[in-house]
Amino acid sequence: MKAILTTLTLSLLAVPAFAVDTAQTYNSGILVLLFVGFCAVIIVAQLVPAVLTLFGMTKAAIQGTRETAAVKN
Repeated sequence: MKAILTTLTLSLLAVPAFAVDTAQTYNSGILVLLFVGFCAVIIVAQLVPAVLTLFGMTKAAIQGTRETAAVKN
């Protein structure tokens, strides 16, 4: 019983530690946002050719499988 009361007391005392500090607001400048946006553009620019290549390889593999099945029949 003593352990339960101790745990309950400590958890009730620690409640303010879990609170979010809302006093600070986002105050980074426009340059930070432009940098993050530029990084996002670079990532998207690299993903587009990768996805197109993946679809092309998948399409070629499916066609190869169909041709192999047609030759066996």
